[in-house]
Amino acid sequence: MPVAIITGASKGLGRALADALAARGWDLVLDARGAEALTETEREVSAYGTRVATLAGDVTDAGHRGELVAAAWRLGGVDLLVNNASALGAEPLVRLEGLPLDGLRRALEVNLVAALGLVQEALPLLRASGAGTVIAVSSDAAAEPYETWGGYGASKAALDHLAAVLAEEEPGLRVWAVDPGDMATDLYRAAVPEDEDPRPEPARVVPAFLRLLDERPVSGRYGASALLEER
Repeated sequence: MPVAIITGASKGLGRALADALAARGWDLVLDARGAEALTETEREVSAYGTRVATLAGDVTDAGHRGELVAAAWRLGGVDLLVNNASALGAEPLVRLEGLPLDGLRRALEVNLVAALGLVQEALPLLRASGAGTVIAVSSDAAAEPYETWGGYGASKAALDHLAAVLAEEEPGLRVWAVDPGDMATDLYRAAVPEDEDPRPEPARVVPAFLRLLDERPVSGRYGASALLEER
């Protein structure tokens, strides 16, 4: 069975992706900072009969990243790495003039530095897979200048560029930066708590990710909305 590592998998998009991949028979290594929520996710996805390893921790910790890859190796390797864990930099979001620099550093550490660190750790297993794939969960804030989204958007723009360079350096892999669009997640509610407009549940976006895995287009940046509309 193929093996996926998914960070930020205790809720939101990470959890929805884990559920969808488990339903397809994937073995999973799941990460999140919240141990209790991660245990609930494990219980849910294990119902499909798949093997699941859950490790609570912070992706900015190099030791934790090593444990994630070691767990995947014990399951058979790494076929898919989903860098989904994200930090906003400020909750709620604020204009750049008031953005705490420590918050910006945190967003860069989680969204960019840790993502690269996990890729570096997993790269030998991804190369050996024969179908090694990296998904960097991006944002429309990486490409559009939305007020108050500057710090978070900058970190995701850097992640997009990192993914593009990785694709050039590792032509044997598929590397996709994927913008899932707005979703009803805790992250979005923390970012803009006053926004009460309805947002789609993460599970409604997952088919876009599954389409990429099924069709395996060239490495690049993709928007979930376009992938769903084209079907």
